[in-house]
Amino acid sequence: MAQDASAAASPPPWHASFPTPQHTAPLISRDEVLSNLLSPELLLVDVRRTDYEGGIIKGSLNLPAHSFYVNKGVLYDLCKRAGVKKVAFYCGASNGRGPRCAGWFADYITEKGDDSIQSLTLEGGIKGWVKAEGKFTQNVDGYEPEYWRQFSEGAK
Repeated sequence: MAQDASAAASPPPWHASFPTPQHTAPLISRDEVLSNLLSPELLLVDVRRTDYEGGIIKGSLNLPAHSFYVNKGVLYDLCKRAGVKKVAFYCGASNGRGPRCAGWFADYITEKGDDSIQSLTLEGGIKGWVKAEGKFTQNVDGYEPEYWRQFSEGAK
């Protein structure tokens, strides 16, 4: 009985008040992102909020997932005006918030009947990006090696 009471007392997940995305955005590899990092046709969107630490992939825009759903139309309009063709979303590992936001954006693009913009999810998220080291960590603004060490030590 106590288990039922605690389940009822726990708040719903942050995304419960928004619809489930109808689309699953395809993955984009970190190598493809890196090779297009300076392209005006690619926009990276970091959807982290409270875990927005350790740096951000160069050129990324931070739009926390918790407020993204209501702002997806604004992002779409900005992308259309700027000629952005691909929008790649990421969070820590791109297992939750990143794919969810990419799905919502793909839904919105479909609603608009637009095939000139593609919504994508960065495979592995920023953790995968940083784990690859070298040219990847060189392309992280505000890179903090100490912050990322906690993830590599836990994986050993």
